Amino acid sequence: MTHLLAVVGPTGTGKSNIAIGIAHELAGQGIQAEIINCDSMQFYRGMNIGTAKLDEAEREGVPHHLIDILEITDESTAAEYQRIARPLIEDLQARGVVPILCGGSMLYVASVLNTFEFPGHDDELRAELEADLEARGSVALHADLAALDPSAASRVDPLNPRRVVRALEIVRLTGKPFAAALPEEPESWQPVLEIGLNSERAHLVQRLNQRVETMWQQGLVAEVESLIPAGIRHGKTASRAIGYAQALAQLDGTISQDEAIATTAQLTSRYARRQMSWFRRDDRINWLDYQQPDLSQQARALVFDYLDKF
Repeated sequence: MTHLLAVVGPTGTGKSNIAIGIAHELAGQGIQAEIINCDSMQFYRGMNIGTAKLDEAEREGVPHHLIDILEITDESTAAEYQRIARPLIEDLQARGVVPILCGGSMLYVASVLNTFEFPGHDDELRAELEADLEARGSVALHADLAALDPSAASRVDPLNPRRVVRALEIVRLTGKPFAAALPEEPESWQPVLEIGLNSERAHLVQRLNQRVETMWQQGLVAEVESLIPAGIRHGKTASRAIGYAQALAQLDGTISQDEAIATTAQLTSRYARRQMSWFRRDDRINWLDYQQPDLSQQARALVFDYLDKF
């Protein structure tokens, strides 16, 4: 019997540490486990501080996959992630390794764990929408989406231009609601134990604010400046990433450092709220409070109860 684990939830909740802890617990029982990254910003080489990417030492000897797989100018898509992550999971399982999917990129998690296929792309339509985006902005396009598919608009952040364009592309390409590709009742691609981390909203917001401050202290602006020659300004995904867009604006002198930090904190908090809104719809998730002192023991109990059933 193959096994699949997933550690999901909002940003800043300690998912990586729990995933590594689970891998060590399994190793203690003679079961090898490896982690598959599901944070879409950690795919990018050089984007380390702003994505809270663990370095080799912090990974504590646990193999991690799908980190640093894209150049800064590449575009990341959930459809492509599904194409490479599922065979990787099956390969690990065939070798007796337990895959642990870890991350909070909602659509990317769903693309692997749920049974749905992505609609295709239309280059001509995409070019038209991209031109419209440049001319009118993502908020105006989001209004167009709301008129065509109110349900889709409620799921897509109007300030996330890539998601707005993709949703519009799907609706116009298929003539069906965007939700047709994102079923409300997820059906599992294969059996999975999902562990979700969250806590009270006020505590998480405070934690995220401190995390943003720390990123600036650790040198996020210098990191972004070092990525300019590599083309971060031209990367459709990377240039708009939370924190990186604000650091670029600070380097350009259009906002101050205090404004960059405040805006990043605000957007990060908003993103965490959207993550919870998304994940809350998935009844398969076993939620744990990251503030609980016995969090690791609770996670361990869930994992071994799951493994014992097979």
